[in-house]
Amino acid sequence: MFQYAMRRILISVPILLVVLTLVFVVVRVLPGDPAVAALGDQASKEAVDALRAKMGLNDPLWLQYLKFLGSLCRGDLGTSIISGFPVAAQIASVVPFTLELTFLAVFLGYLFGIPLGISAAVRRNSFVDYFNRVFSLLGLSVPAFYLGILLILVFSVKLRIFPVVGGGEFWDLEDNLTHVALPALALGMMMTAYVTRMTRSSILDIMREDYVRTAHSKGLSDRKILYKHVLRNALIPIVALGGLYVVVLIGSSVMVEIVFSRPGLGKLLVGAIKQRDYTTLQSVMVFYAFLVVAFNLITELAYGLVDPRIKYN
Repeated sequence: MFQYAMRRILISVPILLVVLTLVFVVVRVLPGDPAVAALGDQASKEAVDALRAKMGLNDPLWLQYLKFLGSLCRGDLGTSIISGFPVAAQIASVVPFTLELTFLAVFLGYLFGIPLGISAAVRRNSFVDYFNRVFSLLGLSVPAFYLGILLILVFSVKLRIFPVVGGGEFWDLEDNLTHVALPALALGMMMTAYVTRMTRSSILDIMREDYVRTAHSKGLSDRKILYKHVLRNALIPIVALGGLYVVVLIGSSVMVEIVFSRPGLGKLLVGAIKQRDYTTLQSVMVFYAFLVVAFNLITELAYGLVDPRIKYN
């Protein structure tokens, strides 16, 4: 297991380097001049040229790339050309909100999705199965931001149970939970749909295996077979699904954060795009890339723990 973990970590390094290179290239092919965006269209040519020199935009592309990697190695994400504040501080102030929202959505997805998937598989082709399949299809079809709007109309505007917008005070547990409940439910419905379908499919595949038929022939109860033999093996692809869709949920949280006017990486990214804040845009995309690679690595390591048969040849 140790060798497997070390090899996965080493493989993640070139993957992260490729992703960072793509971020570097994408940001620089975007239309518009960052210096003009920072100073305004009425700025003089001398002021624009001075800012471009200060930002290193006049350097050759390869030199900009080396400086970009060097700054990342030092943990320097640069300074916003619009606000003048360090980008790392801005990211640090909002990333807890995004991670909290994402992990709560994953938790809700597993909390509701696994029981729904089990009931659908055990009662295959029954009303329960059809209901769960339709429910999961709706969860996949309805965009999270649209569901968020519906939740605001019902629970905030009509019933006045939860706040309409905002993120609340992060360290105030009651205030935090009341503000994150609806956004987490909007994202959690999507995760619940994925987990329900994967759980049902995985359990049905495992139930066709020879060792399950052998367990039935030995007279073991259906409940014991399900939870001791079937579900343990069915959890392997379900764990992999969780790691995969953590990344999807982080991306989907962008629109949800905007709908609920909630602080987070998505709102920071959209603001940087609107203001053409070159440095903040690049740094947030780099941080997103790091999260994607990190969560994929954690998923692969968890996959190795769940399935001891995994060997790296």
